[in-house]
Amino acid sequence: MARKAQLRQQRTGTIINATSKQQETELVKALKGTASYLDRKFASVEFYHAKTWKLADIVQELGATYSDVDFHHHFDNTSIRPDGGVVCLKSKEDDGLTYPILISEVKNQGTNDQRRKEGLPRQARGNAIERLGKNVIGLRAALMRESIFPFVCFGYGCDFEENSSILDRVTTIAMFGSLNKTYLHNAGADGRFNRGSFYFRPEKWRVAEMREIMKDIAERSVLYYFSKYGEPVLRGDRNERNVGVAKAYRRYREREGLSLPSANTVAAIRCGCEVGARSLGVRLHPESTSQSGHGNPPPQPTCRH
Repeated sequence: MARKAQLRQQRTGTIINATSKQQETELVKALKGTASYLDRKFASVEFYHAKTWKLADIVQELGATYSDVDFHHHFDNTSIRPDGGVVCLKSKEDDGLTYPILISEVKNQGTNDQRRKEGLPRQARGNAIERLGKNVIGLRAALMRESIFPFVCFGYGCDFEENSSILDRVTTIAMFGSLNKTYLHNAGADGRFNRGSFYFRPEKWRVAEMREIMKDIAERSVLYYFSKYGEPVLRGDRNERNVGVAKAYRRYREREGLSLPSANTVAAIRCGCEVGARSLGVRLHPESTSQSGHGNPPPQPTCRH
């Protein structure tokens, strides 16, 4: 079997196997479709899927990033369990950090429409949204070091009809952002509003609808990490995979309203040279920074791509 085919089978299977013991829900089907898309789009990148994110691991990562702040949890086995789990980009370095590209939930709330059909009295509205809020608080904290929040929740049920006050509960969790709109990148001059994306309506979400939204969030999250850290892109091997990533990176910057890289920069992404890394604002080798105390980087080598 060709290596590319092996890699596809291995990485897509990781997500499929992680959910094989669960009921084949619409969200899981959408997640599988997203995994297959990512495998085709980023053939040289390794992903993994986790069903849970332990609070102990989140606290450890927060402590490593914010060493001047105290963090605490009570039990090592407590975890956040998003319905669709957490799909992550695997770092080339074992730095102990998690790089999520997609965290997905689905919430169904409201039975009064069915009770009305059965001639039964109305019931108090449910608390699925309150449970959702707890998870979002933890996930936002876990990703404070990044400038994206790749979280999406799909909600449906009669509690989310236009005249329902429950919608404002969702909007509050969304940091007063609009519903049914994707917010991946943090908003505000200081990036303080890491809202996430909340898609809510009375009708159940179809697999194809969720898949397209999830694909968009996951793909742009991968390109965000490439843009920030560079290392997964700058592999140093000239092949079609890096060329494809360079094109995707350019489209990403256009879409996000960022200044476009020069032709030289795109070529540098393809060949993986040091100049290309610096043109993206990324240090491939932090130890190469001048130790003179002034923080000035050494002269840049000439790029020969």
